Formats: sequence, structure tokens, C-alpha cells
Amino acid sequence: MNKNLQMVYTYHNETKHSQQRYARSLGYMDWETQPNPYRTYAGTKKIQLPLSFDNNTLEYSQIFDQKENTLNAPLCKEAISQFFQFSLGLAAIKEYGEQSWALRCNASSGNLQPSEAYMISNEIVGIDDGLYHYSPQEHELELLSKANEQLSLPKNSFLLCLSSIVWREAWKYGERSWRYTQLDCGHALKALEISASILGWKIEVLNTKDSELQKLIGFDQAHRYVPEERELPDMLILVSLENSTEAVDSLDINAIRETLQEKYEGKANQLSYAWHKWDILEKIEDATLSDDLQTKKYINDIYEKNPNRQPSSLAKDVVLKRRSAQMMNKDDCTFTKKEFETIIGSVKSNNSAIHLVIFVHSVEEIPSGLYILVRNSEHKTQLQALLKESFLWEKVDTDAGELYKLEDGDFKFLAKAISCNQDIASDGAFTLGMLAEFKNQVENISAAKYKHLYWDCGAIGQQLYLETTSLNLSATGIGCFLDDILHGVIGLKTNEFQTLYHFTIGRGLVDSRLSTKKPYIK
Repeated sequence: MNKNLQMVYTYHNETKHSQQRYARSLGYMDWETQPNPYRTYAGTKKIQLPLSFDNNTLEYSQIFDQKENTLNAPLCKEAISQFFQFSLGLAAIKEYGEQSWALRCNASSGNLQPSEAYMISNEIVGIDDGLYHYSPQEHELELLSKANEQLSLPKNSFLLCLSSIVWREAWKYGERSWRYTQLDCGHALKALEISASILGWKIEVLNTKDSELQKLIGFDQAHRYVPEERELPDMLILVSLENSTEAVDSLDINAIRETLQEKYEGKANQLSYAWHKWDILEKIEDATLSDDLQTKKYINDIYEKNPNRQPSSLAKDVVLKRRSAQMMNKDDCTFTKKEFETIIGSVKSNNSAIHLVIFVHSVEEIPSGLYILVRNSEHKTQLQALLKESFLWEKVDTDAGELYKLEDGDFKFLAKAISCNQDIASDGAFTLGMLAEFKNQVENISAAKYKHLYWDCGAIGQQLYLETTSLNLSATGIGCFLDDILHGVIGLKTNEFQTLYHFTIGRGLVDSRLSTKKPYIK
């Protein structure tokens, strides 16, 4: 076993929560070191983006149907503004007394927002070619480098890099924070995909070497960054018009870098006054980097068409109204079968490494019990062999995917216990754990696949959020769960599969003490 793979197993096992102990963290909130949730670059030219609140968009269900989604917005400053605003921008301002905080369109663990975005513009009307950082606080672009010559990108396209600052999560969650950082990257990726679809654009994650990507975005220019607040690139995304036909798997990153300035503009702001060092976080970051293009490739989890969707709100309104419920209404938790099928069907797939173990609490026509949504039929036989022999594996009559009932019963108590004894996991209509093919991915493909699995789970979570919002229902991602208790419930005794993310869905209770304001209005 090579050292990177060994580090993956070490990190994964040491950061599991259990009944005996939680993963290591400070155990208290060190408020004086709370990181700034916004990255900015001092000394850069700012480009204010026009707000898109009044822009007309398709209805939510239409953006998934190519026949109905005939929009193909041109690459211009106004479209770029909408793309960022309805993906990584601010969705609302919450206020309680004299306190206020922002919510964003992309969900984040603890609303700590470790993800950042950088754009390399290419023949965008109203925006010069070059490298920019997107600043969601002011909804503006910060120019880090002009392009000295035309970029060799496909026509009608631009590049976007997602990066992560794990310190933002480590401040609160300690050693388990890397997991949440990668989940948040997946949330951001899906948010970008949805926002692109609203405009009639498409996105593709390109195959890149991490070392080249660090140089491209400028993270290798150490004098511009605080070393304790390490920022690393996650992925490079090609954004293009839906009718673009050029096939691109990878680009010449070094050639693109040569078109930019030797030294970039701007110095990154310091996020905290002091830091607590967690050695294992840098080790897992290093272990999951990759410069091997043969194994680095990240393939987006492909969701199949959902026949259960009905017309609802405008797509922009669904995106802006997405929230993480803090409490579920246990006295009004029953869903119709149609609502359940719509939500589960929104992440139906047959090419995925992620399956859903579902605790159904209260859904009409579907008995309470333990279920599994198989999202890759090639894994079914293996799962049947690995999970409890006593499981029923009864196919459920639904067009929401390959859903099987494993066991009848009331699993509310277990669902709550698995979710660190949180009531929210038992008070909704159903809760679920995302069970990832683990051993094969990390051992036979690449240690970097470990974080790719989290990206897939985060993307599923963002889709579940949007789907429930479109139905005027509620959802919440759960990062605090007892990993091996879930494994024990389903009878899993090996590393072939591991649970990486949990979710609960129901009817959220609104905290009337909080007021909500529109963002960006001064």
C-alpha cells in the first residue's frame, strides 16, 4: 500500500465519529479566531456585476429538459453576473437582534463557506480576457491578471476553477473538517451546473494536473497568501454554450498560464488573527493531490431524467429560497408518494459510485422501514453479498429508480442515534445515508478518488436541497453521524463501501425570531 493510500485510510478511520468518541476538534468555539467567510484581494481592479434579481428565468423543471430549455444566453457581462449570483452568490441576509449573517445559494457545512471561485475569461462581452476572482460579498470580479494574448480555448467558452480553504471548516470542526470541505466543493459544483443550465450553458470538469492548476491560479505565489490559510485548487471547469460541439478532455494549462502576467496582482486577505494547527489535514490534502492524468479524471455523476417533476417556481426563485432547515415539524411530517418519488428521482442514476440507504419514516403508500436506492446496477450483486443476509431486497413499484425495501420497521430511533442524536433526523418524512463504493475507487484507481467521492455526495445533497425547495418542503445535510453504526445497521463489515454524507428531508419549522432581507440591497 503506497503512502497516499495509507493516508486515506488513516484519515478516514481516525475522523469517524463513534459512540466512544467524536473525531478530534477543539471541543469549543474559539470565536476570536473565527475566519472571515470572504476572500478578497487587496490592490486589484474590481468589476461590479449587475444584479440579476429581476431577470426572467425558465420554470425550475424546464431547465432539466433540453426540449423545453431552448435558452442559450450569450457570453456577456450580464450573463456571467447571473451565472455567479445564482450559484455562489448571496441568497439572503438573516438578522437576529443586532446580529446578521449571509446565506448563499451553495450549501455549506455550518455556513462556513470554504469554496472559492476563479474565472479565466475568454472573449466575454464587457469583460477583458484574464484571470479573475469572484467575490460574493460585493458580487464583483477582482482582476488578478490580464491576458497578454488571446487564450487558446474553445469558441464560446470560459474556464472556472473551484478551490478550497480547509481552515474555514477546521476552525469549527477540527480534523473531520476536510470531509466537509470536499462536500462543500460538491455542493458548489452542482450549484454551478444548475446555474449554467438556467442560462442554457453546460459545464465539464477537465482533466488537469494539480501542480499546473496551482500555478495557473497563482497559489504558488506564496507571498500573496497567509501560509496558515492554505488554499488549494479542486477542479478546473470548462463552461460553454449548450450548442457548443467542440469536445475537450484537457487543455494545455501551461500555455494558458504563459498568456497571463508572470506575477499576479493583489494580496489575499488574512482570514483569522490566529490558528489551530491540525497536522492530519495537510497530510490528507497532500495525499489526495494528483499529477497523474491517467487517474485524476473526475467524471460528473450523471442523473437520469426525472418523470415525476411538475411545474413549480421559477428556477431562480428555487435557487434563492434554498435553506437548511434547523428543525423539522414532527407533527406534520408525512409526504405523499409522489413527493417522495420526485425528490428521490431527482438523483436517479445508473453510473454512480454512490447509493442511498434510506430510512422511511412517514411516506404515504410506502411502509416505514429501511430501503436502498441502487444508483449503479453493476453494484447490486455485490451489495446483496455484503449487506445482511436477512434483508428482503423487495423491488418497490416506483419510477424513481432501483429502490429496494430491505427491512420493515420504525427506524426513527436508530436514524436519530446515527445522526449524533439529532432530532432532525427522526422528525422528517425520511432520512438517508450516502453509501460510496470505497475500496475499489481509492485502491484500484487513485487516492485522489477519495475526495471525488465527497464531491459526488455534495452534489447529490445540493440537488436534494433544490428538489425539496421546488416542492415547498425542507432538507438538511447532516455531517455529524456515527459512521460505523450505520454500517452495523446494514451489516457492512468491510471497506468495500463507506457512508460519507447524510441527509434528512421533511417540513421545516421557521424560526420566527429571525428576519430575512434581500442581499446586495444597501
